[in-house]
Amino acid sequence: MNRFWASKSKLWVGVLAAVLLVFAAVLGFLMFNKKPIFTVQQGPQPTAPQERTWSVKSVDTMKFSRDLSAQAITDPRFDAVIDSQVKSIAATGANTVAIATPYDDRFVPILSRWVAAARRYNLHVWFRGNFSGWEGWFGVPADLSRDEHKTKLAAFIRKNPNLFVDGDIFSPCPECENGGPGDPRNNGDVSGFRNFMIDEKQLCDSEFSKIGKKVDCGLWSMNYDIAKLVMDSDTAEQMGGVVAIDHYVDRADKLLGDIDSLAKKANAKIFLGETGVPIPDINGNMTEDEQAGWIDSALALLVKDPNVAGMNYWTSFGGSTAIFRDDGTAKPAVTKIANVYKLSILPD
Repeated sequence: MNRFWASKSKLWVGVLAAVLLVFAAVLGFLMFNKKPIFTVQQGPQPTAPQERTWSVKSVDTMKFSRDLSAQAITDPRFDAVIDSQVKSIAATGANTVAIATPYDDRFVPILSRWVAAARRYNLHVWFRGNFSGWEGWFGVPADLSRDEHKTKLAAFIRKNPNLFVDGDIFSPCPECENGGPGDPRNNGDVSGFRNFMIDEKQLCDSEFSKIGKKVDCGLWSMNYDIAKLVMDSDTAEQMGGVVAIDHYVDRADKLLGDIDSLAKKANAKIFLGETGVPIPDINGNMTEDEQAGWIDSALALLVKDPNVAGMNYWTSFGGSTAIFRDDGTAKPAVTKIANVYKLSILPD
């Protein structure tokens, strides 16, 4: 019996010794490689906040690029005016110049001169013209139908591919309520107005695709009251998710409030297609310093509002809202606009 227990004891001692030897070998290996026995899986790490800036920072030229376009066609001296104005706009930090020259064939030569100046100063172009027959510009009867407008639109894009570069913006019919069948607030044709916008947006996209140009056809400027009426969420989505409004108000906080109200209604971003001061009937008369103060107050609110997609200041030269004097020198408002347009990141 004693021999049996002695034999069993030797067996357990051997097993224990073998276990200790294996444990020592494993421990030594782990210590030598300095690797942890257990690792903790890490979850997704927080990413850096996205930088937010306006993709379109524009200044308008309508008082010259449209209103004087007929007389400028045959005047080579006008090139100096174009160059000077576009150069001044580029100096504000704008990345886009809004050009409102009509799309009719007779105006293509002067439109090309404006576009050439924009390219010299590395600016994109927001084409904000229209066909003269829509509103009755320059003595042309205002008798263009919606179907005729579509036909002319497609032909204009196809015939003039060299006018455009990737990143430009093209509005088929800015403030469309001012011509054609008329204002949907008065004629009750809300669905027809919506369908025309959507049809032309799709046609515009298709034609630019055919000529191999990435041009945005989504900014369709309209009066704020028109936008409130026609831009529901479905229409806004089909127009690219951005609503462009031309809006002039007496107070900067009202401008912001109207933008936020429309953004909520349309479930879309809001682009200020036109805004500026002073409009005498709305703002009264302003000194240059008062103009600059109003613009500064408005921009301080706009840059912090995520509903705002960008802005086109109306206008550069000419008219009560101009930010440059007739002699080409800058008013104080230019500095206020440049303070925002030259930002690479908008403040939170």
